[in-house]
Parts: sequence; C-alpha cells; structure tokens
Amino acid sequence: MILPSESLPNDPTMLKQMLLEALAGRQLDQNTIQQLQEENTLLRQRLFGRKSEQSADPNSPQLGMFNEAETLADETPAAEDEETVAPTPVKKRGKRKPLPAALPRVEIVHELPEHELTCECGCRKQTIGEETSEQLEIIPMQIRVIKHVRKVYACKGCETAPVTADKPAQLIEKSMASPSVLAMLLTTKYVDGVPLHRFETVLNRHGIELSRQTLARWVIQSSEHLQPVVNLMRDQLLASPLIHCDETRLQVLKEPDRDPSSQSWMWVQTGGPPDHPVVLFDYTSSRAQDVPLRLLEGYQGYLMTDDYAGYNAVAAQPGIERLGCWAHARRKFIEAQKTQPKGKTGRAEMALNLINKLYGIEREGKDTNDEQRLLLRQQKSEPVLAQLKAWLDKTHGQVTPQSALGKAVGYLANNWSKLIRYTEAGYLPIDNNPAERAIRPFVIGRKNWLFSDTPKGAHASALIYSLVETAKANGQEPYAWLRYVLERLPLVNSAEDLEALLPWNCGSIAIY
Repeated sequence: MILPSESLPNDPTMLKQMLLEALAGRQLDQNTIQQLQEENTLLRQRLFGRKSEQSADPNSPQLGMFNEAETLADETPAAEDEETVAPTPVKKRGKRKPLPAALPRVEIVHELPEHELTCECGCRKQTIGEETSEQLEIIPMQIRVIKHVRKVYACKGCETAPVTADKPAQLIEKSMASPSVLAMLLTTKYVDGVPLHRFETVLNRHGIELSRQTLARWVIQSSEHLQPVVNLMRDQLLASPLIHCDETRLQVLKEPDRDPSSQSWMWVQTGGPPDHPVVLFDYTSSRAQDVPLRLLEGYQGYLMTDDYAGYNAVAAQPGIERLGCWAHARRKFIEAQKTQPKGKTGRAEMALNLINKLYGIEREGKDTNDEQRLLLRQQKSEPVLAQLKAWLDKTHGQVTPQSALGKAVGYLANNWSKLIRYTEAGYLPIDNNPAERAIRPFVIGRKNWLFSDTPKGAHASALIYSLVETAKANGQEPYAWLRYVLERLPLVNSAEDLEALLPWNCGSIAIY
C-alpha cells in the first residue's frame, strides 16, 4: 500500500492518523509493517526534512538566503568592559577582489581647493603622489534607436532607374529587433530565468511597449536561424568518447491530441572534449526508448545514465558501453539510513562507508591525468569494490526486497556491472552528476515560467538552452557570445564561417 504524495497532510499528527486509519482492520505481517513504517519515515523526511544529501551547514548560502544581510554584515565587537564568558570568534572579512580590468573606467581627479594649496610658510604645495580607490557603478538599461537611412541615387542625364544603398543583412528581416535586443531577450529568459511577461514589464518601465507575443515570436525566429549552430554542436557531441544523459519533466499546454496537464520531457546530453564541452537539450512529448535512439543515432562510446529503462535500447547498440551512476546508488542507501532509528547504525552505513571511500579516491585523483587516475583506481578503488561486492553478496538474500534497504541493495546488485565499469579508463566518470548539473539551469528556470505554451516554443527553448549552456561551459559570457553570433550569422556563406561562430572558436568576447 502506497499513499499518493499529493494527498499527504503537512501536519505529522494528521499523517500518522491517516496511516492508522488506512491500516485499520488489516492483518499485516512483520515485513509489511516494517515497509509502512519506513514509508512513513521517508514521507516525513521529504515533507519536513533537509533535501540535501550533505550535512547541514548553518553557514550555507541556502539556509541564509532570507537573512543574509543580517548574518553577513560586520559584527560589532563587544565593549571592553562587558563581561565575556566564552568569546565567540568573529569571522574575518575576506580580501576584496579587484574589479575586472576589462571594465571601462572613468577617472575623476580630486584636487585640493585653491586656498589650501598655499603652505603656512608661504610656498605653494606641489603634488608628490596620489592615492587611488575604485568604486563600482551600474548604469540602468540603456535603450536607443538605430535609424538606418538608405540614400537613393539617380542620374539626371538619363532615365536609368534609381539605386538605393544597401543596408547590413538582418537576422529577422523587417523587424525592429537588433542583435543586441535579441541577445538580451534570450539571455534574460534562458540564463536569468525571467519569464517573457516580466521582461515585457521591464521594457514598459523604459517606455517601450512590446507585447510578450512579439517577444515570443522573436525567440522562435531566433532559434530557427540558430539551428545550424546547434547542428554543429551535435556533431561535436557524437564524436566524443563519453556522453552523459538525463531527462526531466516539462508541461506543454497545447500539445496536439493531449491533455494540457500531460507530462512532456526535456532531455539533456553533455560530452565533448574537455576543452570543448557541449551541452544539448531536446524536447519530446514522450519518454520512450525511441527518443535516445534518435538523439544518439550513430554514436559509439561510453554512455553514462541513471537506471531508467528507456536507455536500454540505445545501450544495446553495437559500440556503446553503458556506465552506472554511483550517486544514484548512494542516494538509495541514504534513504535507507533515514529510516533507521536515531542514534543507531546498520547495514546502510556499511555500504555508505565503502561508497564514500570510492568518492574519496576520486577526489584524490581529481587533479591527475587519465593514466595516473586509472592506476589509482586499479590500486585503491578495485579493492574497495571487491569489499563492497562481498558485502552485497552476503546481504542481498538477507533483506526484504520492498524495504528501503532492500531497494538500495537491489539497485546495487542489478546495476553492479555498469557501476564498476568506470574503472576501465581514467577519463570515465564515477557518476552522472555532470548531466544533473547541466539540466539544473532548466529546472530553475522552469520554477519561474512553469510551462511552455506550444511544442514550437518548447523546441525553441531546448535549442536556446543548448546554446547558452554550451557557451557557459566554454567560458563565454552568454549575452556577449549570443550578440556576436547574431550579428555575424546573416553574413555566413560557408561551413567554415559557421564553425567560426562556435564558442570554442571565437576567442574571448567582451561584453562591453
């Protein structure tokens, strides 16, 4: 018996009462009772407990989000005559970082007033040095109109037709949107997570009346012109020896022949060479296994995913080796640990200790090259894996499959061959965290705009997310790079011109 999570009350007393009523009159064996108790513990943890797998840090940014001004301001030292029993150490302020050298600077020189330049002895004071300090200034959004004036020429000596001067090619012809406007629009929505209706409000504050429908049309039109750039990125991704994959839910209101509340999916794939990383997003209305088959068509190499069965078909293709994610395996044992009585240790801790040793070895080899990391794994990780396998073989038959610990053990046993494969090469990852980090900006943005209106808009969002996240991964500032690409895209005449626009080919681009 599993209670639907959406019907659970927030009050733990009511939650307990609901469970008791659900169990009333039933004859339950010990295993079922244990399973229900664990479900109750996990539900309470999900409702009221910490969401992170890490230990709570009272100084973490998340916990201090709403009172950071109070907690981070300089503390006033106690007066010397106050009684202090146990002085609390005051955290010293960090050294201020210099402002970026690339920022434009306006120099303001401060002179002594004329009447102070004469010394008491009668001589005039001379400059012997200077002191400098810098202050950051922010200028609100500057909006201006670029007026294109095309001169028309005609010959007075004959009846030749008049000739009009050309103007630069535009990405969206007959549109008032310049590359800078389109770059700002895409950055605001897909990097900063600001919905179009809020950006519409920002523009209205500056006296610019543009409807969100117009803004949405510009987004879709921009994505259509940028598709060739994403195609080149996909070629780069499929040529890499390792790809991470993950997926998350997305609601699209106007899917043909589907209810507005139906779930659609956003897929992320990340890979490429270490110095040319690629992050690609793809929208689909289905989570079926034909989706990764299509997205990874022709790929050969290692594929890192979670345990979702939708990847089984693509992983069965010749030349593909599937890796398992130790972060997911560890998460299962952390859930099992939460169901244990406070202050008591059990089998979950034994597994977690060994898994944490594997992660400790990875931290030890973080700054080494692939050959050194492979040797480190052979010398240290493989003995720990052998210990964990012995523990798994012994424990697998001793736990109830439906208990939290049984599910964790079952996950480990079912995925063992995929989980240990990372020790085959030094460049292989231990988990799928890069894909989860790559998809996080989309998940954060989704909390602001909640859903997509149409499939066309969802496809455009996937494409723009691919561009800005790949730009960020390659050290480009998203707005500056998008503006650079949008300015030059109408002038592209060859494949070489298009490749020059990729984030790793266009050098450092200043935002100013």
